[in-house]
Amino acid sequence: MISLDDVHAAAARIAGVAHRTPVMRSRTLDARAGGEVFLKCENLQRIGAFKFRGAYNAVSRLSAAQLARGIAAYSSGNHAQAVALAARELGSTAVILMPEDTPASKRAAVAGYGAEIQTYDRYTGDRVALGAALAADRGLALIPPYEHPDVIAGQGTAALELLESAGALDVVVAPVGGGGLIAGTATAAKGLHPGIRVVGVEPVEGDDTRRSLAAGERVSIPVPRTIADGQAADIPGELTFSVNRRLVDEIVLVTDDQIRDAMRFAFDRLKIVLEPSGATGLAAVLTGQLGPRPGRVGVILSGGNIDTARFAQVLA
Repeated sequence: MISLDDVHAAAARIAGVAHRTPVMRSRTLDARAGGEVFLKCENLQRIGAFKFRGAYNAVSRLSAAQLARGIAAYSSGNHAQAVALAARELGSTAVILMPEDTPASKRAAVAGYGAEIQTYDRYTGDRVALGAALAADRGLALIPPYEHPDVIAGQGTAALELLESAGALDVVVAPVGGGGLIAGTATAAKGLHPGIRVVGVEPVEGDDTRRSLAAGERVSIPVPRTIADGQAADIPGELTFSVNRRLVDEIVLVTDDQIRDAMRFAFDRLKIVLEPSGATGLAAVLTGQLGPRPGRVGVILSGGNIDTARFAQVLA
């Protein structure tokens, strides 16, 4: 299992490489929420999302021989960019399996970091099996987007920094896709403050983790069709679910329209750009899903990887 010590060790490895992103406040948001809200701006992280934390932590722990052979990963975009950049930073190469419908800006960024891209159909292909086969065929080290203890520990460093900056919180909120961010967040938050409430947020169309926690076992759903493409998971990871069933207190759901409203609020009021998946935690706060008086709330804004055309299209 992943521990608070693992998160602290990851923080030491990524120090000076990953950005220590700012924590933002807004009086308008506090008034809307009925409490004090602290926004951890991972949209300002390298590659534009929290994923660089976990990817760099995992890649940095590979042997020299593994780095020389290269790295494989599968991702809808942010983990792909993170692995590609981490590989470049550590003198390795990367081959990334990406869905055919990945936003063009994310594919261009992955290529810009020097990675080779292979594509698949997210609605018919099994990316886990395809990624494993790719790694085995080429002798590459596979770094999955969330089913890896070093990835989870790295993602937990965002919550570690948030709590160091904001102090003790009553609630910490994070988006849920495959479950790596919320697992790392819960490990860090509960390790430091056992009484803190950990809330995950999923799109209504992609509530596999909520259903799984309710059932007490992993539940598979059809591949979600939602604007929050970074959260379009059909089943929680085994490792992440084993963490989240112990540490996550609640999963709340937001609609695509609520996500759009949160993106507009962030742009208009906070002057920051969020991709849909990066805005789901903020959407939960704005829609009152944490209760009328939530107290001191930390929210991880997980990413801002969206180009101007897609941003305009989503909000139109």
